[in-house]
Amino acid sequence: MIDRFERLSGSVLQISHYWHKIADEVMERYGLKGPHAVYLMELFRRSEGATAVELAEFCARDKSDVSRAVASFMQKGLIVKSIASGSHYRARLLLTDLGLKIAKEIQVDVNTAVSSGSKGMTMEELEHFYDALELICANLRNLVESGTMHRSVAPDKE
Repeated sequence: MIDRFERLSGSVLQISHYWHKIADEVMERYGLKGPHAVYLMELFRRSEGATAVELAEFCARDKSDVSRAVASFMQKGLIVKSIASGSHYRARLLLTDLGLKIAKEIQVDVNTAVSSGSKGMTMEELEHFYDALELICANLRNLVESGTMHRSVAPDKE
């Protein structure tokens, strides 16, 4: 069991480390920070846009980080706010033409990185891998959201 934990946590941390390095390099071209790639890709996937709260939820990020990214995107002309209800808080964030152009360019880099990372794996292996990864993520999210950790054996009291 410990070996599985070490393999999972070590691999996930290394993947995250390398992904951040790649994202930093790609986003630097646009005067943006690496973590901004996730937000742009999420908005690119959602033609209807998203509110800042939704973006934080979709990307599993802190609302304050999303707010800073949104301010940066607006300053660079990458997004606009579509205010339907008169409230900036619930405004939908939409990519501008420039934002779409940059998001498409970033998508090419993301696809290259993903293809490179999965080199040597068959499509079937990739499907199983992603299915397993999504299940692990859902199970851990449920554990966190339940607020409890169940132990099968109580720790020794010395």
